[in-house]
Amino acid sequence: MSDLDKEKIIRALFAAYLTDNREAVEDVFAADFRFTSPYDDRIDKRTYFERCWRSSNWIERHELERIFVQGDKAFVTYECVAKGGKSFRNAEFFAFENDKIRRIDVYFGATYQDGAFVKQAS
Repeated sequence: MSDLDKEKIIRALFAAYLTDNREAVEDVFAADFRFTSPYDDRIDKRTYFERCWRSSNWIERHELERIFVQGDKAFVTYECVAKGGKSFRNAEFFAFENDKIRRIDVYFGATYQDGAFVKQAS
């Protein structure tokens, strides 16, 4: 699979989140998928959907800023803009196996409300 194909999978994944298309998201994840974030340590696919999946009706849009693909790895930065004026930037590291996403590590960025920085609780 080419780097362009992996980029297309990532773009389709973000689009599926916006339309609450869980089936499309589940389909692109490998059976042994793992997810890591500041709140989650290598959780499996089932646990990911139990903990992390929720309706995206609070999201206005994702602005994908950068997608770098090299071999079976990809790095994405994006801004998520919520309908209530809050926004945040994240970075995500993807690992692919064939045409499936095997792993995502997410790194949280700063949060803003109507353009003003919002200090997060420690």
